Amino acid sequence: MSAATLSASTAAVLPAERRTISPWLIALAVVIPTFMEVLDTTIANVALRYMAGGLSAPATDSEWVITSYLAANAIILPMSGWLAVRLGRRNYFLLSIAIFTLASALCGMATSLGMLIASRVLQGLAGGGLQPSSQGVLLDAFPPEKQGAAQTLFGIAALLAPVVGPTLGGYITDNYGWRWIFYLNLPVGGFALWMCSKLVHDPPYLKTAQLNARKKGAAFDTLGLCLLSVTMVTWEIVLSKGQEWDWFGDPFLRVQTLSSFFVLALGGLIWREMKIANPLINFRTLADRNFRWCCVIIFCAFASLYANTTSLPALLQSLFGYDATTSGLVLSPAGIGAVLMLFVVGLLLGRGVDARYLIATGLLVLGIGNYWMSRFTLDISPWDVVWSRIVFIMGLSMIFAPLNVAAFQHIPPQLRGAAVGLLALLRNEGGSVGTSVAQTIHERRDQFHSLRLGENLDSLNPAANNFLDQAQSNFLQFNGDPVAARQMALQSLENLRQQQSSSFAYFDTFVLFAVISVALVGLVFFMKRSVAAKGAHVAAE
Repeated sequence: MSAATLSASTAAVLPAERRTISPWLIALAVVIPTFMEVLDTTIANVALRYMAGGLSAPATDSEWVITSYLAANAIILPMSGWLAVRLGRRNYFLLSIAIFTLASALCGMATSLGMLIASRVLQGLAGGGLQPSSQGVLLDAFPPEKQGAAQTLFGIAALLAPVVGPTLGGYITDNYGWRWIFYLNLPVGGFALWMCSKLVHDPPYLKTAQLNARKKGAAFDTLGLCLLSVTMVTWEIVLSKGQEWDWFGDPFLRVQTLSSFFVLALGGLIWREMKIANPLINFRTLADRNFRWCCVIIFCAFASLYANTTSLPALLQSLFGYDATTSGLVLSPAGIGAVLMLFVVGLLLGRGVDARYLIATGLLVLGIGNYWMSRFTLDISPWDVVWSRIVFIMGLSMIFAPLNVAAFQHIPPQLRGAAVGLLALLRNEGGSVGTSVAQTIHERRDQFHSLRLGENLDSLNPAANNFLDQAQSNFLQFNGDPVAARQMALQSLENLRQQQSSSFAYFDTFVLFAVISVALVGLVFFMKRSVAAKGAHVAAE
C-alpha cells in the first residue's frame, strides 16, 4: 500500500493528532521537494545537446539522461509504501530528500556521460519516494473538508513543474552552464530538508503500523523487484538503442537478446505477482475495467507529454536557431492554461459532470494540440508555438483529475494502495517510453524524408537547376572561383534538403501522438459512469 493511501484510509478511522503547526506551512514544506523532483524530469531537456557536447558524447546518447531518471523513478515507486512503513514515513521522506540532493551534486560534477547517467539513476531512485510521501503528509495534515484544496496545491506543483522546466533549464544553461541545472537543487534541497525535519512528523497510527510491520517481519518481494528491474532496464535499452543497432536486424543480436530477456522477465513478473499474497505490483487491480483503461490512457498521455517536451525544444534549437532560453520561453506560457484548466475541471467534477466526458474532451484537445504542431512550417512565428503548446497542455490538464475519479471509484479499499502504485508506475514509465519513441521516430523518418526529397533533386528538375544557378552566381561574387561557388551551391541545396527532412520527421512525431490521443477516446466508451461524490477529493495527483 502506498504512503498516500495508507494515510487516507487510516486517518478516517483514527482520531486526528492534535496539530500545533499550520497545515499550510507543512504543505509548503512538502511541496517544495516534490516540485524539485518533478522539475528534474524536464529541466534537462533543453540542455541535452549542451551536455553531450560538454562531455564529448554522441547527441543520441544524451537521451539517456532523461530515460534513466524516469526508469529509476518508476522502479522505486511500487516499493515506496513498504519503505515508508518499515523506515517510518518521516525518515524515508528525509532520506529521499538528502540522497536526491547529493545525487544532484554528483550530476553537476560529472566528468563523463556514464557518470552523469549513473548519478541520474541515483537521483531517480531517491525521487521516487518524494511524491507518495508528500501526498501522505498532506492527507494527515489537513482535515477532510480542506484536503481537496491541499491536493490541488500538490497537483498544481506536479503539473506546473514539467511545464516550467524547459524555460528555467534554458535560462540557466545559456547564462551559467548546464551543470548549474543540477547545482540549483543544492540550496533548494537543503532548505527543504531543514523545513521538513522541523515540521514533518509521523502520526501515531503510522508509528503503530511501523511497529507491527517489524514484529510480523513480512518478507519483501525481492524476486518481484528483480524481475521488475530487468523488465524495465531491457525495455529502456531496446527503445533507446534499437534504432542505432538496427532493431531486429542487429548483427550482434543485442536487440534480440534484450527483447528475449524482456519477454521472459515480464512473463515471470506477472506470474510471480499473481501467485503471492503480498505482491510488489498487484495486477489484480486491472480486473476493474475503469482502472484498466485509465492505466492505458495515463501511460499514453504522459508518453505524449514527454515526447512533445523533448521534441519541441530540439526542433526549435536545431532548425529555428533558438537558444535554450528562447526555446524554453515559448513553452512556458502553457503552464498558465494548465493551472486554470485544473480549477475549471475540479469545479465541473464537483457539480456532478461525468468524468468520462471530461477525459474524452481532454484527449481530443490533446490530439488537436499535437495535430496543430504537425502542421508547422519553417516560417512560423514564436506565437504559433506558444498557442499550440497551450492547447496541448490544457488538454493534458483536463485529463488528470477525471482520471483519479474514474480510476479509483470502483476499486475496493483494500486494493486502492496497490492501484495508486501501479498507476504511478505506468505514468512515469509512459514518460520514459515517450522520450525514447520520439527519438526513434525522428531518426527513422528523417532518413525516409531525406531519401524521398532527394528523388527529385537531379539535373532534370528545372527548380533545382534554377536554385543552383542563382546560388552559384551569388557565391561567385564573393570568392571569384567558379568551381568553389558550384560546390557551395550544391552544399546549400543539401543543407536545405536536410533541414526539410528533419522538420518533416519532427512533424511526423506530432502526427503519431495526435492519432494516439484521438484513438484513446474510444476506450472511454468501455468505462463505467464515473461521477465524483459530493465532497470527494478530485484534485489532479
